[in-house]
Amino acid sequence: MFTANPEMTEDKITNDLKALFGKEFTYADVKGYCRSHGVSESTVLKRIGRFRVGKGRYNLELKVKEVVAKIEKAYEAPPFLTLIPEQDENFVPFGNFTTLKKIIKSGIFYPSFITGLSGNGKTMGVEQACAQLNRECIRVNITIETDEDDLIGGFRLINGDTVWHNGPVIEALERGAVLLLDEIDLASNKILCLQSILEGKGVFLKKIGKYVKPKEGFNVIATANTKGKGSDDGRFIGTNVLNEAFLERFALTFEQEYPNAKTETNILKKLCNDEEFCARLSDWADIIRKTFYDGGIDEVISTRRLVHILRAYSIFGDKVKAIQLCLNRFDDETKQAFLELYDKVDADVEFEKDEN
Repeated sequence: MFTANPEMTEDKITNDLKALFGKEFTYADVKGYCRSHGVSESTVLKRIGRFRVGKGRYNLELKVKEVVAKIEKAYEAPPFLTLIPEQDENFVPFGNFTTLKKIIKSGIFYPSFITGLSGNGKTMGVEQACAQLNRECIRVNITIETDEDDLIGGFRLINGDTVWHNGPVIEALERGAVLLLDEIDLASNKILCLQSILEGKGVFLKKIGKYVKPKEGFNVIATANTKGKGSDDGRFIGTNVLNEAFLERFALTFEQEYPNAKTETNILKKLCNDEEFCARLSDWADIIRKTFYDGGIDEVISTRRLVHILRAYSIFGDKVKAIQLCLNRFDDETKQAFLELYDKVDADVEFEKDEN
């Protein structure tokens, strides 16, 4: 049984270890030393703790400050692979795109909030504005689990070393990039760690004692299906009521609508050579949306859903099958109503009648 030995001072232990193994040794060496000298591992490890330079590794000649510096420099955060988004040749600008692009181009820090129904191009508009302006854009998909460690950064275990790793927010600050907070209304109150950043003041990294100031051009743009007040109709389950002080820090709020039928037809024509089919789809979606806004139905056809239909058509070469497969996400009653409406819009397409 090993007992604490008061004579086992730090100097004695380090001199013994150095004589046996040299200035560098491992945890396995320490275990062997403890067995041969009849001393507990906890006593020895406590005495030599300040010489630890990694997992199971020790160096007697490194000073504490040198160890800390080595840990901090041991790992550089890998660069984000796609900082400047690729330009999409099929992109058709509409709605708030021009205004949003002017804000990004100005380089002025002006946090903006974009709200609108799902699948109407909120995120794509921001990314394509950055692409056209050759601006870096770092997109963060927010969830209920997103916390300070995900956004700001934290310590990570890399090759046995505990090192600091920048989060996407710090990367955007230091690069002067556009920080795109996607689906921000899914966040919990942990998102409040961004308060000072939304004021343009940067952030103090208390874990490493470093203050990061925003580089010129840094901006924050958030997208959401709601205005941060939750979803009363239950359409967007999981959205939360965001802190009022947090929302107040966004200078502008854009209400993103679906494109009109003409613009939407132009969008679809980029994906399909059948111009008449594209026009019929746009007219069909436009009628459904107007009925939705009037409270006549509870579902809507998004621009994204129309793109899904065209892609399915390109695969199967069958309009009926493409539309049916892409409408299967709706309940039976809604799906049947949408199919019957399309029958009236496009005389060239005929669906099998539901006898029920």
